[in-house]
Amino acid sequence: MREDEGARRGCFVVLEGIDGCGSTTQARLLVDSLRDSGRPARFTCEPSDGPIGRLIRSILEGRVREADGTARRFDWPTLGLLFAADRHDHADATIRPALRAGEIVVSDRYALSTVAYQCGLADGEASAAAWLRELNARVLRPDLTLVLDVSAELAEQRRAARGGPEELLEKRDLQRRLVALYARAEQLVPLHNVAHVDATGPVPEVRALVAQAVARVLS
Repeated sequence: MREDEGARRGCFVVLEGIDGCGSTTQARLLVDSLRDSGRPARFTCEPSDGPIGRLIRSILEGRVREADGTARRFDWPTLGLLFAADRHDHADATIRPALRAGEIVVSDRYALSTVAYQCGLADGEASAAAWLRELNARVLRPDLTLVLDVSAELAEQRRAARGGPEELLEKRDLQRRLVALYARAEQLVPLHNVAHVDATGPVPEVRALVAQAVARVLS
């Protein structure tokens, strides 16, 4: 039996992909659709709103500074450990209670993000992936991880359109590596139920594809 399978009454769905794939938009739209159909649903995201998640967000936004005022640099193992710690706290504080209450939890990013992004930063992908999977071996497993597939070029256009400063993990070269990593997400998290959606179309079209994929799990 999967961890917490006997206790959970709800369903746990994760939306994933590179920055600019539309995961945040689609996760919120999915929650709206579920609520409109009378199903209790909750949006959440990673980094979480918890104390570790807030620290991660400050790192990604370049707000953690050295004594000389420059942005502090963090290596991929440190980031991997922080994301894993946030995930354990996120599951305990938010996801598990909602599932026990019978809610459908929709998270914008989860374990696959950590494996994909840190592998994209690491020199040796195979050894990094194994270590990152071990860090996340005891976290709650989603019922569905839905990868929104887009090209690096389209995602970059979308990031430019939404504006704001570039974050630590939004570098062009990294995002291109991430396209290839997410394309074989099933290999990165082999124990997870992973499905792919073509997210290159307009928002309503992608919304319909996401809804179809989730409906199959809920049924």
